[in-house]
Amino acid sequence: MAENSSCCTPEGSCQSGDTAVQVGEVTTTYQVTGMTCGHCEGAVSAEIGELAGVSSVQAVAATGLVTVTSKAPLDEEAVRAAVDEAGYELTGRV
Repeated sequence: MAENSSCCTPEGSCQSGDTAVQVGEVTTTYQVTGMTCGHCEGAVSAEIGELAGVSSVQAVAATGLVTVTSKAPLDEEAVRAAVDEAGYELTGRV
């Protein structure tokens, strides 16, 4: 019998050379108003980062864009509540 030649592990990540790519992650970009500095970016990132399934958050005050990578699509109301908790306003997805 031939050996399985798949590059994917049972955990769902694919191996391509030295780089692991996570399969099944979702990236969503949101527009957030009120961020003006690095502290704002950190506050928004910290609150969204606490949501279940979130693996990374990148907030950019200059553009108001917040890019979230998660294991599954997030409930927009949960993201809105996290942004509100940080003291900013989620205006929607981009």
